[in-house]
Amino acid sequence: MRKKISKTLSILLPILLGVFLTIYTYNSFTPEQLEEMKSYFRNADYTYIFIALIFGFISHAARAYRWKFMLEHMGYHSPFKNNFMAVWVAYFMNMTIPRSGEVSRALVLKKYEDIPFDKAFGSIIAERVIDFIILLLFIATAVLLQFDILKTFLLNTIPVEKLLVYGIVAFVVFLSAILLFIYSKSKWILMIKGKISGLTEGLFSVWKMEKKWPFLFYTAIIWLAYVLTFYTAIFALEETSGISFGVVVTAFVIGSLAISFSNGGFGVFPVLIAGILALYGVPKEAGTAFGWIIWTSQTVQIIILGGLSFLLLPILNRKK
Repeated sequence: MRKKISKTLSILLPILLGVFLTIYTYNSFTPEQLEEMKSYFRNADYTYIFIALIFGFISHAARAYRWKFMLEHMGYHSPFKNNFMAVWVAYFMNMTIPRSGEVSRALVLKKYEDIPFDKAFGSIIAERVIDFIILLLFIATAVLLQFDILKTFLLNTIPVEKLLVYGIVAFVVFLSAILLFIYSKSKWILMIKGKISGLTEGLFSVWKMEKKWPFLFYTAIIWLAYVLTFYTAIFALEETSGISFGVVVTAFVIGSLAISFSNGGFGVFPVLIAGILALYGVPKEAGTAFGWIIWTSQTVQIIILGGLSFLLLPILNRKK
């Protein structure tokens, strides 16, 4: 019963948060601001959004192709078409239940290629570890490129005395967590250690792969396409077309985190993008419109191609 409630809440809470933020943001605009925001939607140059969608498509195709190197390392082969459709199904499922996509990807290969679920799922986790490390590098890059702006924002938002107290508290909590992790015999801590051990094993398995360099090459293609997806879209609006590449990286990181920790960024993505762009002088109306244009276009692409993948998988894998 408790597990069922926990699972239900894990599905409902992100959706409710997205709905709340959408309604709250809408109500925070005056009628004049709403009309101005609608004008951004009407006057946007959707040619750049279409190009951004192409880069998004390339990133997902590269992810599907990269997957084969991990599977081959474990002695399994899956045709590109099934990997490709499994990736789109995964993104589609993540729109409904956060992080359910990884399970869906593994289930697709189990059903159509008879690859053991634990093997397929393990390969996906190993991929995610690599992607997480790259995301951390992007976060570090964003902090370095925009350090002065972020520092000014923090100092203007939080008094220096409070910031110092927060820093000390955060350090103490971090140190306590490390000591607890090292010395605790709690079954929960031991379980977390086991999971981290599995993730570490998945990470190092990449270096044991025969085709690790092609794997890393396609990893670079995936993330380059991600950044170009966001970068190309800024030219759709005049108000965002002048922002620097450093701002693009910062906004890209914020958007990636919003998507990772919610139902595909529903409600959260546009709010956070508008907030970060406001630091750089982009009007709130323009930033919100920009966030919704990117999120909506990418979501429509996922729904269409994810839905088609659901339909085509049994047809293209029909046994003769």
